[in-house]
Amino acid sequence: MNNLIGRLKDWYAGLQPREQRVVAIGAIALGLIILIGGILLPLHSAVSSAVKGTETRREDLAWMRANAPEIRQRGAEIPDDTGEAPVVLVDRVGREAGLASALRGTQPNATGGVRVQLEAAPFDTMVTWLDTLDRRHGLAIESISVDRTPAPGLVNASISFTQPRH
Repeated sequence: MNNLIGRLKDWYAGLQPREQRVVAIGAIALGLIILIGGILLPLHSAVSSAVKGTETRREDLAWMRANAPEIRQRGAEIPDDTGEAPVVLVDRVGREAGLASALRGTQPNATGGVRVQLEAAPFDTMVTWLDTLDRRHGLAIESISVDRTPAPGLVNASISFTQPRH
């Protein structure tokens, strides 16, 4: 290593004074480029990102504090995970809602959801049952077809539910 430095010094000493100034100015310029481009700019970028991230977190925290009551209230609306297969869940909740006599078919569909057939179901009971499946168990309606029957208040329905969201 000392040999290399010695040879570099000898080479520099052999240059004319004008060439020595050009090499010195070039070395200083190269050093500044390395300092600015290799150290200061990346450091500035990292500090700016950290400051921006901190500001974003502070804004998020302020929003969460301002909306904490609503967030707590909505936490109770998270669907229950009963561990039951969706087809079993739909059938059980339908029977509990009083739709046992109207349930004509409950089967899984290709998307992981459930398809249900109801005949002569009380409309109000069906709407309450649909709301319970959505809010408490995370089964939203993917498609629904409802037809009235000759009897007042009773409907026939074909309903497809999405896969449960938990």
